[in-house]
Amino acid sequence: ANTPTWVQHISFEVPDMDALNAAKAHIEAQGIGVIGPTFHGIFRSIYFFDLNGHRLELACNIGTLEQQAELKRIAPLMLEEWSRTKRAPRHADWLHNDPHV
Repeated sequence: ANTPTWVQHISFEVPDMDALNAAKAHIEAQGIGVIGPTFHGIFRSIYFFDLNGHRLELACNIGTLEQQAELKRIAPLMLEEWSRTKRAPRHADWLHNDPHV
């Protein structure tokens, strides 16, 4: 009961931004509210509730091979920090700098 509605959701991958934008337009044409596309560093996504009240996310990868390699490199460091502090690690803050803003 204390969990915000946006936290619990299921995400599905779409092939690219064209597919994401087309899905958004289709969903909105059905009278369903859509949030996004939201920038998440290595992917963009949209959020909406299905007719049963489940939060869904459609996402497309936009990250570079270099970004993926760096995330793989720092993943153990981030897990170690999370295990020790139980706070969000700051190792990947660079992902949240949207070049399109």
